[in-house]
Amino acid sequence: MTPHVHSQSGAAVKAADRAHVFHSWSAQGLIDPLAVAGAEGSYFWDYDGNRYLDFTSGLVFTNIGYQHPKVVAAIQEQAAKLSTFAPAFAVEPRSEAARLIAERTPGDLDKIFFTNGGAEAIENAVRMARLHTGRHKVLAAYRSYHGGTTTAINLTGDPRRWASDNGTSGTVHFWAPFLYRSAFYAETEAQECARALQHLEDTIAFEGPAAIAAIVLETIPGTAGIMTPPPGYLAGVREICDRYGIVFVLDEVMAGFGRTGKWFASEHFDVVPDLMTFAKGVNSGYVPLGGVAISGAIAETFEKRPYPGGLTYSGHPLACAAAVATIQVMEEERVVENAAHIGETVIAPGLRELAERHPSIGEIRGTGMFWALDLVKDRETREPLVPYNASGADNAPMAAFGAACKKNGLWPFINMNRTHVVPPCNVTEAEAKEGLAVLDIALSVADEHTTAA
Repeated sequence: MTPHVHSQSGAAVKAADRAHVFHSWSAQGLIDPLAVAGAEGSYFWDYDGNRYLDFTSGLVFTNIGYQHPKVVAAIQEQAAKLSTFAPAFAVEPRSEAARLIAERTPGDLDKIFFTNGGAEAIENAVRMARLHTGRHKVLAAYRSYHGGTTTAINLTGDPRRWASDNGTSGTVHFWAPFLYRSAFYAETEAQECARALQHLEDTIAFEGPAAIAAIVLETIPGTAGIMTPPPGYLAGVREICDRYGIVFVLDEVMAGFGRTGKWFASEHFDVVPDLMTFAKGVNSGYVPLGGVAISGAIAETFEKRPYPGGLTYSGHPLACAAAVATIQVMEEERVVENAAHIGETVIAPGLRELAERHPSIGEIRGTGMFWALDLVKDRETREPLVPYNASGADNAPMAAFGAACKKNGLWPFINMNRTHVVPPCNVTEAEAKEGLAVLDIALSVADEHTTAA
């Protein structure tokens, strides 16, 4: 349902935004942000009454949708009881959130360090790894995103790193597996896995095993393209880390808390890291929250030795109350199971159907509520629909595709030549089918830019 709204109010919101808000990742004079009047469940709407099905989940964080009444009530109740308190104290929502998260993390990741978001989680995970090992270098993959702060952006493998990349001491990138666009000339998943692991071994050998503190990987890379690693790869990385005494960090900021149809994506691969970062879905972004889940061995390092890191709002009571309520809702309403079920029975077959009809779809990949369509000019050559990091006229085909989605009531997640299908994890079957129907229309626009047109 879209409440009655006034376009005049929307104009005022837009004017104030354009006058005073400085937007991230944007050329300020070239953007035209939509003025949002409200949101509920899987939908949001503007001041002119246009409603959109959100296939982005915000920035892949509203795992339980917008304005869930139980989470909103929990925030209100906590605000009335204890709206804030310093992180050095034990307060109920912080303790309970940590307990509930630790119950769901794999292995012995039972200690929780709270941050305000995913980038800060990465910053602190790397700091812990360096102090634990006494080493400095950190390896991370190309085709990755880990956050916008100093260490996190330098670990990132996409173009957002370039402007801030000063060759931060100790950051080394390598190629992770991605069979569709293999860097190893592989023809099978087994080949891709073996060659990617050998490449990682070679990188370690040339960088010096005794100099490497950590390997940081998104369990399933998100913004970079939702490339599920082949069977055996993450287990192979785990073995390499164990052999060389390297800390294995899994970034579950986007893939965690039900997004892949499991509480954490690592469950798909039966792999336990030494550190795991999280944010986004932990409380559906209702109040900023992130953190690091810490193994027993690394926690022991700081039993008698102070950990030199902290945040004013670490484990903020309102954020933690939202996390407690979110996890409870996910259990009660079987949100994780819904993500797996709708992904398997609606999204996967629906996307396969679209691929049969649309020559612009080169590959579909994903699981749960975590999918990507790799759009191409030519299926045979796999040439992307737009060049890498395209903008302006070069990006016109993807811009036209996105405009067609919005015109028909779907808000898409678009990055480079891909569109991601990442609705809330509690999306209904009817909503998922509605989104697929709009994608069908918009992909016809993308088809016009292929060699088959």
